[in-house]
Amino acid sequence: MNHITALRGSLKVFRELHREFPALRWAFLYFFALLTGYYVLRPVRDAMGAAADVEAVFSPALIAWFSARGIAIGDFTLQALFTGTFIAMIVLQPVYGWLVSKFPRRVFLPVVYLLFMACLVGFYFAFLGETPGRGAVFFIWVAVFNLFAVSVFWSFMADVFSDIEARKVYGYIGAGGTLGGLLGPWLTKSMVLVVGVANMMWVSVGFMALCLLCIMKLSEHAKRAEALRGRSHDDAMGGPVLEGLRLVARDPLLRALAMLMFFGVGVGTLLYNQQREIAKLLSEDALRTQFYSNLDLWINILTLGIQVFLTRRILTSYGVGPALMIPAFAILAGYAMLSLSPLPALVAVVQIATRAGEFSLGKPARETIYTRVDRQSRYKAKAAIDTVIYRGGDLTFAWVHKGLLIFGTKVVFLGGVAIAAAMTFGAWRVVREQAKLPADPD
Repeated sequence: MNHITALRGSLKVFRELHREFPALRWAFLYFFALLTGYYVLRPVRDAMGAAADVEAVFSPALIAWFSARGIAIGDFTLQALFTGTFIAMIVLQPVYGWLVSKFPRRVFLPVVYLLFMACLVGFYFAFLGETPGRGAVFFIWVAVFNLFAVSVFWSFMADVFSDIEARKVYGYIGAGGTLGGLLGPWLTKSMVLVVGVANMMWVSVGFMALCLLCIMKLSEHAKRAEALRGRSHDDAMGGPVLEGLRLVARDPLLRALAMLMFFGVGVGTLLYNQQREIAKLLSEDALRTQFYSNLDLWINILTLGIQVFLTRRILTSYGVGPALMIPAFAILAGYAMLSLSPLPALVAVVQIATRAGEFSLGKPARETIYTRVDRQSRYKAKAAIDTVIYRGGDLTFAWVHKGLLIFGTKVVFLGGVAIAAAMTFGAWRVVREQAKLPADPD
């Protein structure tokens, strides 16, 4: 009964906030649609990363090139995929920087989503025709899509809501994304064996179209919010294309956020690689897809519970400090347990707890900080951290995992303890530096 009463109270607060902030409805729907579309694709991506059929993942020419040098690329599948993803991020970061510098948000946001939708149509034909090498291209594309789309979403929200408003509503907006994270894996789990992998692309396209509608509705709210801050909705940001990375190098807070991101990715990558060892025991793409769908479902169920009952209370009452430090200490404890007892079931439990803590507390806390920085930092530096730094961490720790695995699973998790400790230190630095920010950057 206490849980039901608490849920009713949270729903009542949501209704009150919606009356106070009409943009909340569209922000909630936007994040719901975005993450539903992504989580429809994520199990397909993960299944490709764990596929036993090397030709489905890599092109025949690439397989032949490595074979001629005595290397079986199938032994380095994830390392090769993470390397390719990092290269893609390096190439696309200047393209994104150019878009943000030259065009106002009302132009570049719809363009980004229309490009995503066009790519999904292309992947439909690639999977339908079982094109060799489709797995690697799709794996890299989904990783790029997720980071850019989510990063742009939160940058947009920082234009719509102020810091005080963000602390009130970000937990509920995050809950919209979590509901999408529940629906997406369920759709894939329920449909993939019936309609096939290729047709899941059209499901995601439909949710991307809903995102476009939400962007149009939210643009008016962003325009009014920016007018109050003395800015023009129609102005491009200008500045150098690579300004984001320069800002990260110069600013102590942005450096701390980059450090937290880098080592936070590290703890996740080590767990992800161990998950893959479990998934490799499953023989079919559809079965592996279902395995990853189940993990995503449990992660999002736990995330939703925390977002509904705790996130808003922690952010409004105590600020970002506890929201950043609690997940960091939980990850540190999880790796300590795994180093003592690296059971496959415990790997799954720690992965669920790690990602749920990040989605429900860590990420909303970081995103509220971006409401208090200038637009160049909000769009350019944030995108650099969320893409290049993120995938740089992926690449680094994918190879670290490969090296540590030579000495056994326990050594992998002992290394994870050290990485989690570095992440905790990064979280502490962020808490210290953000305390120096003004309430309103303008």
